[in-house]
Amino acid sequence: MDSRIEKLADLLLTHSISLHYGEKVYIEVKGSGADDLVLSLIRKIYDRGGIPFVHNFDLNFQREILMHCNESQLELMQDLALSEMKQMDCYIGISSYQNYSIFSDVPSYNLSLFSKLYEKPVHFEERVNNTKWVILHYPTEAFAQSAGMSTVAFQDFFFNSCIMNYSKLRSYMSPLISYMNNTDNVHITGPGTDLNFSIKDIPTVPCFGKRNIPDGEVYTAPVKDSVEGYITFNTPSVYDGYIFENIYFEFSKGKIVKANSNNSNLLNKILDTDEGARYIGEFSFGLNPLITFPMKNTLFDEKISGSFHLTPGHCYSSAFNGNDNSSIHWDLVCIQTSKYGGGKIYFDDTLIRKNGLFVHPLLLNLNPDNLMY
Repeated sequence: MDSRIEKLADLLLTHSISLHYGEKVYIEVKGSGADDLVLSLIRKIYDRGGIPFVHNFDLNFQREILMHCNESQLELMQDLALSEMKQMDCYIGISSYQNYSIFSDVPSYNLSLFSKLYEKPVHFEERVNNTKWVILHYPTEAFAQSAGMSTVAFQDFFFNSCIMNYSKLRSYMSPLISYMNNTDNVHITGPGTDLNFSIKDIPTVPCFGKRNIPDGEVYTAPVKDSVEGYITFNTPSVYDGYIFENIYFEFSKGKIVKANSNNSNLLNKILDTDEGARYIGEFSFGLNPLITFPMKNTLFDEKISGSFHLTPGHCYSSAFNGNDNSSIHWDLVCIQTSKYGGGKIYFDDTLIRKNGLFVHPLLLNLNPDNLMY
């Protein structure tokens, strides 16, 4: 077995979920190809006195169910899954997709129903709030192709960006957390972007390998009705198998009142899923120094060094802004490095980041050169 898989398994158990003796661990695998990691996790969980439970979902089977599911079936699926999740102490979610478009032909109504009746109560509420959890996407040929890399080169990139010094990253995040906790107005400018919003009294949360692998972000949320202006996202985003590009939003009193993209009709249909989908539930800085380009995978793209993301839909309870009734949580990324057009971010009229690099003296350690090994 690749020694890097063993290191990744150790990282997940000792750092991400901090496994304790006697704790029950729910390992959920979506797709195929991650067997070595799952086997390593099972062995190491037993070695540490934990109790592993594995659920392996064949995505072809799941697609077929979603093609024909109905509300009563999804409610029963929710009941069964919640019953299991409520008995778990820890959760490790592994996505190992061989085809990123596998759900592209599932009726959008069914996908929305699944998100509302299953994903939201089981994951956004029970799993997020009541377990020690972490999620990751395992390197597959499809993943490598999406990133525009060979399989071998992508595997090297994957393990390097995942197995990093998260303790160092956490210590360097502290000044940014303090600064954000004492900030009212955020002003973001860049190509096709001039946006203002308040983050006053919304908690700031560091992410350093405890919830996502790879990791590297600091997030909060805008005051729900404070977002004004417009923004253009320069990073492609996949939603239910469709690749959205050049997403553009205009805001009034916090609400997305205009939305365009390469498929504006589908974009607006998603935003009309529920009332909360047109409000922002998260604002975050991407800080992983080893992730520098988009690969159409949100778990990686939202960590891109020099980026930020805004999230239409559901907020997290840890950075609560009142927008908690949406079944949508869609992280949309804008890269502000010079290569991607640049941009500036101000806190209360003070420039803190320019062209993807922090310029405020208190935040210089968060620039990529200072975060490398």
